[in-house]
Amino acid sequence: MPWLNFLFLMSHLAYNHIHAQFFNDYDPTKVDITGAQMVLVMKLSAFGWNVYDGKQPESLLSPYTKSRAIKKHPNILPYIGYVFFYASLLTGPAFDYADYDKFIHGTLFDDVPESKRPGKAKRRIPRSGAVALKKVIEGAFWAVLFLKVAPYFDIKYVLSGNLVKEHGFIYRIFYFWILGFTFRLKYYTIWTIAEGACILSGIGYNGYDAETDSFKWNRVQNIDPWTFETGQNVHACLESWNMNTNKWLKNYVYFRIAKKGKKPGFKSTLFTFATSAFWHGTRPGYYLTFVQGALLQSVGKIFRRNFRPMFLEKDGKTPKVTKKLYDIVCYFVTQLAFGYAVQPFVILDFKQSVYCWSTTYFYVPIVTLVTIFVFKGPYGKTVAKWCKSHQAAAVYQAEQEEKRKLTSTETTQVTNAFQNRLEKDRENIHSPSLGLPSLEDLEAVDKDEIDQEIKELGDAWKSFRGRRSSIHDDDFEGLRDAYNNFSTEINDIFSKKKDDIKKDMKSHQS
Repeated sequence: MPWLNFLFLMSHLAYNHIHAQFFNDYDPTKVDITGAQMVLVMKLSAFGWNVYDGKQPESLLSPYTKSRAIKKHPNILPYIGYVFFYASLLTGPAFDYADYDKFIHGTLFDDVPESKRPGKAKRRIPRSGAVALKKVIEGAFWAVLFLKVAPYFDIKYVLSGNLVKEHGFIYRIFYFWILGFTFRLKYYTIWTIAEGACILSGIGYNGYDAETDSFKWNRVQNIDPWTFETGQNVHACLESWNMNTNKWLKNYVYFRIAKKGKKPGFKSTLFTFATSAFWHGTRPGYYLTFVQGALLQSVGKIFRRNFRPMFLEKDGKTPKVTKKLYDIVCYFVTQLAFGYAVQPFVILDFKQSVYCWSTTYFYVPIVTLVTIFVFKGPYGKTVAKWCKSHQAAAVYQAEQEEKRKLTSTETTQVTNAFQNRLEKDRENIHSPSLGLPSLEDLEAVDKDEIDQEIKELGDAWKSFRGRRSSIHDDDFEGLRDAYNNFSTEINDIFSKKKDDIKKDMKSHQS
């Protein structure tokens, strides 16, 4: 049922998108209902999954889905109140029914200290006028900035061909960056003001912080302009953009596509981006942007996994001096890539979008595909191995693993010990008498008192332990771990030698 619900909602939205695209002439004086309907699709599809989760065993739910599950279907009045909540009806943000239910019943404000409740009657909802006004002022700032910047950066200038005629490649890619920033200013304006409306009503409340003695009002925050504009990777930027839509896509599409018990993979990523594009509309530009976005996110994971550790110390956390240079490069690469990718989202037309990308020679898709081929193609393992060889943490880990293995000399000593004993036990090869001595025996080895076989093993143990300089005599845990590694390796040698002698005996018998 959640999937049928989702399919119906998306189909109805698609019908209106198609109708507006092919059968209506654009009229800026008329309200386009698809914007509000997009918000409703998020709310109603999430509501369907919440009802579904409420009927599942709690053991199958994640902490997030458990907190959002609806155990009892609400009556019509609170349901309609949730669907058409006035503060976010036209532009969002969307939120789950669980938040609205806590809001209308006042339980959202249970943690507000008594001394912080306003008025003589101690109203449950804290004062939020100043915080809401700040958001409105911030929204007005973005609006004024848009009006000032927009005349100097225009997509029509790109499509007219003048950008190519008058400027070179480097100028063009930076022009796309500023042009993308100009596009975002409109969204910063409307989402910030809508968030202020939610804060003023009270549903934006997100708890009391006793340490700072202040309230948090970011429950329905939809945009974080500073984080996006300073983002050094695709993931950070996407997480700070249209945040509630991201939550919806993540919890009600991305995770739902993956099979139970398995982590979401590339299929979930691609389907999520395709859903996001279809949710926005049916125009080709959306799909160009979101498919490119899916590829950028996958490439971002590759870079972060293979290159970022090169600029960290062996603990994998402490940055090297060169990490600052890495961060600067990542910042420009990320922002320029976004500047390129978002152009079709505004242009919408396929041919014009392709022309716009061609003015910078399709450099982002080319770099994206080359990166995927290099790391996922036939030479992927070789390239990944080379990257690890330049990662301090990986090199350190490999050195530690190497210390856990026997050297060639130690292997010879162990082999000789097994060879001598197994030769004596040829007749009883299926139950040889040689067993691995205890740690105490190896530590107290004395050539005048014990057999030559034990001496060989003792010498190997002393050599093996001597290479692990960090282990002291009173470090029982370290000695035990080292001895476990030692015993595992020599047992492997023992088994191999026993198998060799068995084969030798069979060949002689035949």
